[in-house]
Amino acid sequence: MIPAALLMRKRNYSEQRSPTLNTVLMVEETLRKASEVLTIGKLKRMLPKQVMHQTLMAVIDYLEYSGKIVVHDDKVLWAFKPQSRLKKMQGLTVR
Repeated sequence: MIPAALLMRKRNYSEQRSPTLNTVLMVEETLRKASEVLTIGKLKRMLPKQVMHQTLMAVIDYLEYSGKIVVHDDKVLWAFKPQSRLKKMQGLTVR
């Protein structure tokens, strides 16, 4: 049985929008570069391309589910810090 904390949110939109990989990566990059807690509206304005609200919320739900961001009261914060032993051992960069 899957714990309730691991389930993605069910949103009651008339049409559910599915983001493309490019959209997910664009939102990830914007959140990662942000040095502050962002509201959903401010995040939308910071994105290099326009994203529909439903699509953005699907990306945010996914990133929260995967543990990369923290969402509280419609504010978003990047929380993921990749750890790579190979990077530390070889001096390589991880993209």
